[in-house]
Amino acid sequence: MAIGDLREVTTGDCSDLYYLDTGMYDTEAYGAVYILDTEKPALIDSGIGMNYERILDALDELDIAREELESIVLTHVHLDHAGGAGFLAEECPNADVYIHEIGARHLVNPKYLVKGTKSAVGDQWEFYVEPKPVPEERVVELTDGDAIDCGHELDVIHAPGHAPHQVVFYDDENDAVFTADAAGIWVPSIERVRETSPPSDFDLDRCLDDVETIREIEPTTLLYPHFGPRPYSDEAMDEYGEVLSQWVSAVESQRAAEDDDEAVIEHFVSEQEMDDVWGERKARAEAELNTRGVLHYLEQRKDE
Repeated sequence: MAIGDLREVTTGDCSDLYYLDTGMYDTEAYGAVYILDTEKPALIDSGIGMNYERILDALDELDIAREELESIVLTHVHLDHAGGAGFLAEECPNADVYIHEIGARHLVNPKYLVKGTKSAVGDQWEFYVEPKPVPEERVVELTDGDAIDCGHELDVIHAPGHAPHQVVFYDDENDAVFTADAAGIWVPSIERVRETSPPSDFDLDRCLDDVETIREIEPTTLLYPHFGPRPYSDEAMDEYGEVLSQWVSAVESQRAAEDDDEAVIEHFVSEQEMDDVWGERKARAEAELNTRGVLHYLEQRKDE
């Protein structure tokens, strides 16, 4: 699947559902958004903001007029998921923008979100664009247990391990879960799931709870924003739980052996094995980001 490609989701029992490779970080098969092509069309996640026109092109390809889009549904407010929301809201004037109540203020005034993102991603910021604020009257705040009518009903389930404003959505008609980052990063080319543990909100115990939340739903299909659809299995949930636990343990052990955190980061950057999948620059940046997130988590845990 190449950057800009739009494909129908045919995994499991899915219908009326498409996913687009947005070309996030100029990397194929890393960032996806989903489009529900129903009588109430909806977009799930909005990408990083850069090249949001690809999403508009996908709507055109599906013959969804911009004024017909009813919902822009965000799994969480991190800019790789919510950065395009303001641009798309401007282009699609009848679409409400849905976000967990904790993240709503950051859509209306993204100043602090931008500051935190720049601090976390470093020179990867060049792949971002300053987000456009979403008008407050267009923002719909979500909480656990809510439901959104998008032609298919999306049940809202709080999943705060990756970030306190993260939710996953269960699409009953498709028996599918839009996983946000609660199930890790699925890499279809190598059929492996990778950790995602960015600063500053990553919490291992809550992430493991989120894995169990998805397991309890037991859908037919997992819909990853990073990247693409995957059949559900208990083994997939076991795999991510093990990946996360082993990852945190590895960082903790390396921290005990090194003089400082920068040495720990350099160790994991040099040891990562994703160059051939994502390219050297993105693979190294991903390793650095995830290591910093675990180091922050370990420091916070020590202070408790």
